[in-house]
Amino acid sequence: MGTSRFFFGSNKVMAKALGNTPEEELKDNLHKIAQALVGDVGLLFTNLSSEDVVREFEEFEASSYPRSGTRAEYRVAIAPGEVVRGFTKEPFPSNMEPALRKLGMPTLLKQGKIVLDNEYVICEENDTLTPDQAHLLKHFWEKMATFKIKLVAHWNKADGNFVSMNPTEDKEAESGSDSDME
Repeated sequence: MGTSRFFFGSNKVMAKALGNTPEEELKDNLHKIAQALVGDVGLLFTNLSSEDVVREFEEFEASSYPRSGTRAEYRVAIAPGEVVRGFTKEPFPSNMEPALRKLGMPTLLKQGKIVLDNEYVICEENDTLTPDQAHLLKHFWEKMATFKIKLVAHWNKADGNFVSMNPTEDKEAESGSDSDME
């Protein structure tokens, strides 16, 4: 994907650039891409075939920090003693102690080191994470989420063909809904 370009920004601005209506669009059916710009989306411009793009994105995933509202994949507990983080077992700097305490950890500052008197459980497996738990997991370098990109639609410059990759939209179009059938 070395020659491809991603665009992320205001959906309204990107839609306006493509054309919101058939009268405003620069090429046939681009207004349908503009209508698909809803939520956290972006545009990918590429010379690759749609099959190659689909394959690339099906294979791509990256580990990420969980957000509040997601389920914990496993239990995370911090052992008593000096508070360290991640696989490196790096000690937290002492200036982080108030922030950790504000997030709910019962920490103490002893001789310039952040310590816990007892084990502290950030989350149990299958807990729905709160904002504070998600923030603590990030501080402790616990990546529990998987980042994947979901393809919404594609448009072909050569023939102006628009294809929705959302099965519910495809079923609505097949059943006679004329919302995108101009």
